[in-house]
Amino acid sequence: MENLLDRFLRYVKVNTRSNDQSTTVPSTPSQTAFLNTLKQELIDLGMSNVRTHPTNAYVLATLPANTEKQVPTIGLLAHVDTADFNADGVNPQVVENYAGGAIQLGDSGYQLDPTEFPSLNQYHGQTLITTDGTTLLGADDKAGVAEIMTLMEYLLAHPEIKHGTIQVGFGPDEEIGTGADHFDVADFDADFAYTVDGGPMGQLEYETFNAAQATLKITGKNVHTATAKDTMVNALQLAVDYQSALAAADRPELTDGRDGFYHLYKLNGTVDEAEMQYIIRDFDPTLFAYRKRQMQLLADQMNAKLDTNRIQVTVKDQYYNLKQFLDGKMESVDLAKAAMEQLDITPDIEPVRGGTDGSKISALGLPTPNLFAGGENMHSRFEYVSLQTMEAVIQVLLKINELNVQQ
Repeated sequence: MENLLDRFLRYVKVNTRSNDQSTTVPSTPSQTAFLNTLKQELIDLGMSNVRTHPTNAYVLATLPANTEKQVPTIGLLAHVDTADFNADGVNPQVVENYAGGAIQLGDSGYQLDPTEFPSLNQYHGQTLITTDGTTLLGADDKAGVAEIMTLMEYLLAHPEIKHGTIQVGFGPDEEIGTGADHFDVADFDADFAYTVDGGPMGQLEYETFNAAQATLKITGKNVHTATAKDTMVNALQLAVDYQSALAAADRPELTDGRDGFYHLYKLNGTVDEAEMQYIIRDFDPTLFAYRKRQMQLLADQMNAKLDTNRIQVTVKDQYYNLKQFLDGKMESVDLAKAAMEQLDITPDIEPVRGGTDGSKISALGLPTPNLFAGGENMHSRFEYVSLQTMEAVIQVLLKINELNVQQ
C-alpha cells in the first residue's frame, strides 16, 4: 500500500470540479479526462472488463473471484468530481508526525487551528494532507478513489488473499446530485455495494436526508425611482420578503441532528427580475413533503397580495432517505460493522446530514451504504485528511472481503 499517498497527491492536483449549469455527462471535460486516466490505470493494474459506461460515464472494472466458494459480489464506488469551491491549482501540503497546534496553510494567511477545528486533536502523530489555503483539497472523494484503486493493486499483487468478485466504479457529478441518475445496476452486477465517500474514522452511514431543490423565478416591475410609489415592484425585495417569511430557525446554520431545513444558496437578480435557488432537506418523509408544500404555499400567499402571480416555484426531488431502501437488506451494513469491530475501530453510525450516490443507487435496487474515506472539513480551504485513516479504510475493505468469503 506504499503507493497510496503518491496516488492521492497525484489525483487531487487534477481539477475535476463539476458544474451544475452544464447539460453534458460528465458536466465538465476535466472529469472525462480524469476518468480516462483512471480507466487506463485499471487496465495497467490488470483489472478485467475495464470499460466506460456509454450513458452514465462511470468507469467500471471487475476483479474476478479467486475462490471456488460462492459468495456475494461486492461493489466499491467513489466519485471523481469536487465541490463548488476553487479547485484550480490544488497544491497539497504533507504534514508528517503532526505535533498539535496550528498548521499554516501555505502563504494564504489561513491556518488550521485546533481551537477552531478541534478534530485536529485526534490526529497527533499522524501524517496529514492539507490544502495551501487557496483551494479545496478534493479528499471528497479522491480519497475514496485512491483507497479503492490501492486496494485493487494490493489484491492483484497478493493472489493468496481469497476474495469473491469485486466490482469497481468511479463516477462523475456526485457533488451536483446527478452522477448516479442513470446508474446501471444490472451492468454493475453486484449483490451489494459501498460508496467510499464518508468522513472521519469509523463512519458508517445508511440513513440520509430526503432532498429536493426549489427554484423561484420572480418577476418585478422596474420604473424610475422618482415615480416608483404604488407602481414599482422590486423583485429583489420580494426575494427578501420570501426568505424572511420562511421559518427563521429552519436554516442549516441553526440545525443539527435530525432537524431539517430550507437553505437559500443562490440569489441573483435586479429590480426587474430575480431568481432564488433553495435546497430542502428532511429525514422524515412526511415533514419533507410538508416543506415542499410550504414553498408553494408561501408563494401563493404572496402572489395573492400582488397584482399578478409574480413568484413561480418549481420543486424537483433530488434523492431520498437511503434507510428505506435497506430495510430487510442490511447484510452490507452488518459486514462493515463487524469488520470495523474486529479491527478495533468503533463504528460511528449517525444519520447523514447530506446524501451520497448510494441514496440513488439503493433506490435503483442495489443496497449501497456509505463508508468513511477520511476527509475532514470537506468542500473548503480547510479540508484535510489523515494518511493513517486512509490506510484504515483499506484495512476495513480487506476485512469486509475476508468476512464475506468466510460466510
